[in-house]
Amino acid sequence: MSELWIVNGRVIDPGQDIDEITNLVVADGKVEEVGAIQAPSYLPSEQIIDASGKVVCPGFVDLHVHLRQPGYEEKETILTGTLAAAAGGFTTVVAMPNTRPTIDTRADVEFVMETGRREGAVRVYTTGSVTKGQKSEELSELGEMAEAGAVAFTDDGHTITNAKLMRHALEYARMLGRPIAQHCEDPSLVAGGYMHEGRISALLGLRGNPSAAEETMVARDIALCRLTGGRVHFQHVSTAGTVRLIRAAKEEGLPVTAEVTPHHLTLTDDWVAGGKWVSPRILDRWGHIPTYPYDTNTRVAPPLRGEEDADALLEALRDGVFDAIATDHAPHTTVDKDCEYGLAASGISGLETAVGALMWLVHRGDLDLPTMVRYLTVEPARTFKLPAGTLRHGAPADITIVDPDLEWKVEPEGFFSKGKNTPLAGVTFRGKAVTTMVGGRVVYQAP
Repeated sequence: MSELWIVNGRVIDPGQDIDEITNLVVADGKVEEVGAIQAPSYLPSEQIIDASGKVVCPGFVDLHVHLRQPGYEEKETILTGTLAAAAGGFTTVVAMPNTRPTIDTRADVEFVMETGRREGAVRVYTTGSVTKGQKSEELSELGEMAEAGAVAFTDDGHTITNAKLMRHALEYARMLGRPIAQHCEDPSLVAGGYMHEGRISALLGLRGNPSAAEETMVARDIALCRLTGGRVHFQHVSTAGTVRLIRAAKEEGLPVTAEVTPHHLTLTDDWVAGGKWVSPRILDRWGHIPTYPYDTNTRVAPPLRGEEDADALLEALRDGVFDAIATDHAPHTTVDKDCEYGLAASGISGLETAVGALMWLVHRGDLDLPTMVRYLTVEPARTFKLPAGTLRHGAPADITIVDPDLEWKVEPEGFFSKGKNTPLAGVTFRGKAVTTMVGGRVVYQAP
C-alpha cells in the first residue's frame, strides 16, 4: 500500500466540521485518515509533505467553467483549461455547453467526459444544453444526456426567454433529478448594454445593462420553480435585488440554488473607468486599480455592478444564501478583446486568480477562511451531486494546499490557460494554492 502523509497543516473540511492543525494520510489514492497520528519513522521524505503554516482542504469544485472544446480550441482546450484549474487549486470542474457544436446530444456529453478522462489534469464533468443549439426553440434530449453523465442543463450565455419552454425544461429535469442552470438576463432590457447601467456608464458614454434585466428573469424563474417543483440554479448572480429574491425563495422552501463569482464579489463597475476616474472609496478599498479606462478585460456578462451590489453579494455569501463560489472561467483570444469595448467578447479568465481574489477578502476580514473553503468544496459538490468536496475516509484524495500568506503578482502571460484576459494583471495578491492533488497524485506544484 502506497502512502503519502501531509503533516502539520491546518486541515479545513467544512463537510466534517474539521478545522485544526493535524495530519492527513493518503493511501492508494484515497483519504485514509485525518487526525493527530505520527508518520512512521521509516517513511522516505518524498512520501511526506510538511504543510506547516498552510491550509489543507478538499480539492476545490467549480460548477461553471468554459473549456471551449469542441470548436473553440483557439480559446481553450480541455487540457489547458484543466491545467489552469489545477494551478488554481480546483480538482473538479463542470464544463458549460456553449461549444461548437453545442453539447446537446448523448454523443456530445460522452465526448467531453471521455476527453476529460483522457486528457484532463483534473476531474471533468459537463452540463448539457437545455435547448437544441441553445436557440430556445426546442428542448434537447435531456434524458439521454443525463444517462451519459450530464450533471445539469443550461443554455449558459443564452437566457431561456420562452417561459413555456422553461416550464417544460424544469418539469423534465425534475424527473431526471437534475437542475436547470439559468443565465438570467432579459435581452429586451439588456438591449445591447455593455456594462452596468449607472453613474460610471453615463460618465464613460457606454450603453448600460440595468440590474432589472437580471432581476426580472430571476423573479420569473422562481415563479416557474414554484409552479413545477423543478430545481433552478441561478448562475453568476450579480445584483442586490437578485439576492433579495433568492433569499425569499429559500425562506419559502423552494428548490433554488445559486452561485456567485469571485469577480462579482470583489470588482465593481469602477474598474471599467480605471485610473484617475475611479471613486476615492474604491481606491481605498483596493489601494489602486491597475486598469486604464475602457479596459475590455472588465467586460463580462452579467456586468460588474456597483459597490452596493458587491457588498450585498458578500453578505449573502456569509449568510448562506449562496450555494457555491464559481469562477465562470471564460477564456478568450487577444483578438476577442483587443477592440472597442462594445465589440469585445464578454468574459474573464478566472481559474488561476480565484483564490487570490477570495483571499483578499479573507485578509481584509470580510470573509472567514472556513466559509471560503465551504463554498469552494462541500457546498458546490452537494449542489450538483458530485462525488467531491470532502476528506472523509475512503474519499478520493483530491486535496488542495493553500499558502495563505504567499505574495504573488498576477502575470497573465504565465497562465496555463490560453485565455490571458483578466483585469487583474499586475495586482499583487496574498494567498495561493501551492499544491493540488487528484486521486493522491500531484497535478500542480507551485514553483
